Amino acid sequence: MCVTVRGGRVRTFNQDSYLLAIESSCDETSAAVLRGADVLSNIVSSQLEHSKWGGVVPELASRAHVQVINQVVAAALVEAGLTIEDIDGLAVTARPGLLGSLVVGSNFAKGLSLRYGLPLVAVDHVEGHVYSAFLEKAENTNAAIEFPFVALVVSGGHTSLFNVRGWGEYDVIGGTRDDAAGEAFDKSAKMLGLGYPGGIQIDTLAENGNPAAIAFPRAMMHDDSLDFSFSGLKTSVRTYIQKNFPDGVPGEHMPDVCASLRAAIVDVLVGKTFRAAQRYAVNSIVVAGGVSANSLLRESMYARAKKMGMRVVIPAPGYCTDNAAMIAVVGRRMLLAGQRSGLDFTVAANALRAVRPKGRRKKQGA
Repeated sequence: MCVTVRGGRVRTFNQDSYLLAIESSCDETSAAVLRGADVLSNIVSSQLEHSKWGGVVPELASRAHVQVINQVVAAALVEAGLTIEDIDGLAVTARPGLLGSLVVGSNFAKGLSLRYGLPLVAVDHVEGHVYSAFLEKAENTNAAIEFPFVALVVSGGHTSLFNVRGWGEYDVIGGTRDDAAGEAFDKSAKMLGLGYPGGIQIDTLAENGNPAAIAFPRAMMHDDSLDFSFSGLKTSVRTYIQKNFPDGVPGEHMPDVCASLRAAIVDVLVGKTFRAAQRYAVNSIVVAGGVSANSLLRESMYARAKKMGMRVVIPAPGYCTDNAAMIAVVGRRMLLAGQRSGLDFTVAANALRAVRPKGRRKKQGA
């Protein structure tokens, strides 16, 4: 429980309190308002200016956050039917991500905390994805997700597996040794001339292609570890294009290339995730992050779970990409536990990493 004094009154952060959360770790500026576990608003402003560069330009991202963050927060409050005076607590992403982008969001939250005397907690972005299954609009959910579960967080910057035992209690049990899955999608799309972001374009084209047309590699698929590697797949795509279509992949061949690429990535993600669930003897799996919006990944996860008598929970597509609602879910639990970050916390670019065979790495404190 967190208690603050505002306007001469003692105000307690409790189960029904209003929480404002801010997310700005990469190229989305987002603000959300929660009351209890209910999402009252979740505003996301995506930066389109990076498409012509083929990837996120950190300096441009930081400037774009500065330009829109005030409007995004204001829109979240308006949609929730509140003013800043109604808010009882704040949460903001502090790591990992682009440093300049994180500074914009964290400093804005610190300013609100200082001006209005609100308790503030700094949240790990990846942890937000891990617990995003607790948002009310998760698919295929007949009852609330329960601990323990294995979580796959898969996006443009992260591909990691977690053994989650409770709120704030988890171990990183696997991760990518090079490129993230989303990075493999985006870089391959650029080589195919599809532009950025490429994941959704590959997913769309793949629907009309043959996933067995090209035998792209599935690195570490049968390796005993729970780690991933996608750099070799990226190289294989480049080699295939240079050998067969040096002047560019023709339109009629594009669906087969995209379907084969998508299948190679999804097969590894699904195989490793269910291996982790069996190894840690859990019956529930959470899949989160931007790549979890991929249609084949969702279908494959659900199909494998049904076959094995397990349960998979995937957030609704709007909660897969970076958003402040997932930050609010974690921030709310922290505030209810009495945690407070103060105004002196710093942001960090580094993410949680998997532990090599020597031992297990515990959760890093928020």
